[in-house]
Amino acid sequence: MITAPPSHLELVLGGARSGKSRHAESACLASGLAPVYVATSQVLDAEMANRVARHRAERDPRWTTVEEPLALAGCLQRHAAPETVVLVECLTLWLTNLMVAEQDVPAASDELVAILPGLPGRVVLVSNEVGQGIVPMNAMARAFVDHAGRLHQRIAAIAATVTLVTAGIPWELKGRR
Repeated sequence: MITAPPSHLELVLGGARSGKSRHAESACLASGLAPVYVATSQVLDAEMANRVARHRAERDPRWTTVEEPLALAGCLQRHAAPETVVLVECLTLWLTNLMVAEQDVPAASDELVAILPGLPGRVVLVSNEVGQGIVPMNAMARAFVDHAGRLHQRIAAIAATVTLVTAGIPWELKGRR
C-alpha cells in the first residue's frame, strides 16, 4: 500500500541568491498561519553578523524567530503546532553546523526525517541545491554534497510539495500542479 505524503510538508530548493527564501517566506505569510522562522545559521564572524542583522531587519514583524543551529528535530517538535507554519532556513547551514561540530550527520538526518511526517501544522524546509555543480576538490566538501543530496532526496520523497527556485522563478517539481 502506498501512502500519500504529509500535506503539510514542503521542500524549497535553489542555488545561492535564487529567490528560494523569498518564495518560501511569502508562501508562509500567505498561509494565514502564525509564522515561526527557525534560523540555523551561526554568527561566527563580522560578515555573518551583518548578514543576520540585515535579515532580521528585513523580516516581516509577524514572524517569531527561533535560532537553532544543531538540534533541529527537537526544535521542530517544540514549535510545530496546528495553527503555525514553521519555516526552516536552511538545511544546508544546519548540515554544515553538524559537520563543523563533528556531530553524527546521518543520525541527525535520520532523526529529522523520522519526525517530519508526524509534525502538526505546516512545515517549509529551505535548502541550497548543491548537487548540480562539479565534484568538489576536498573530502569535507564532497561529504557535505553527499549529505545534502541524500537529505534532499529523503525529504522530497515524503514532502507533499517540492519547489526548485531559479532566478526568482519557482518550478513546482512535486505537488500543487
